[in-house]
Amino acid sequence: MLYQSVENSKIKDLKKLQTHKYRMQNKMFLVEGEHLVLEAYRSGYLKEILLEENKEFTLPVETNYISKSVLRYLSVLDTPQPVIGVCQMKEEKEILGNHILVLDQIQDPGNMGTIIRSAVAFDVDTILIGKDCVDVYNSKVIRATQGLLFHSSFLIRDLNEVLPKLKENGYPIYVTRVTGGTDVRKVKKKSKYVLVMGNEGNGVKEEFMNYATDYLYIPMNLKCESLNVGVATSILLFALKDCDHHE
Repeated sequence: MLYQSVENSKIKDLKKLQTHKYRMQNKMFLVEGEHLVLEAYRSGYLKEILLEENKEFTLPVETNYISKSVLRYLSVLDTPQPVIGVCQMKEEKEILGNHILVLDQIQDPGNMGTIIRSAVAFDVDTILIGKDCVDVYNSKVIRATQGLLFHSSFLIRDLNEVLPKLKENGYPIYVTRVTGGTDVRKVKKKSKYVLVMGNEGNGVKEEFMNYATDYLYIPMNLKCESLNVGVATSILLFALKDCDHHE
């Protein structure tokens, strides 16, 4: 079928998926471009393809065509990609495991995307995302993950509830601190861990700092006061992964 008008009711409903509220109500979201559509398909989350008329892109899922004006209407990109995927949200499963990353008030979509990519790269079993973080289905987050959102295991939770339980269950809980912490290169070897990373400007909330069993810092020269949270998380996850197989 070819959709040519932005006034079409289906097209208007798809447009609403650009808002957090509507995404959560319908458990659906959009991705743009061949790479992300392919990743969604390979992971089993792709439900429909919207393809610009006269373009070619073939996958064994429902495919409908859209005019260039509808494509521009649905796209959030300056240069719209000719293929858009309509995806179903991942079903949350209580997968915890030994390696857990906790995110507190991460606001920047680029940082969230970088963190999710690094979590997949360095074998994080579960990402626990605080309810006051940026929406992981935000289009900028999805693009920043380069499709690895579909390969990550994450849960959106109230951190006030989950952190005490993790501590009770014997997880070492690491929180970053510029002073008074352990050099991450010298962290005591553990087979499991919880790493808590906080807001770009304010860091981890004080109430969550109190759950720490150890504070970590990344040694660097005095010219640099701090690192971007996405970069810092990547370094720490790499260091903790290296520790894991040396226990």
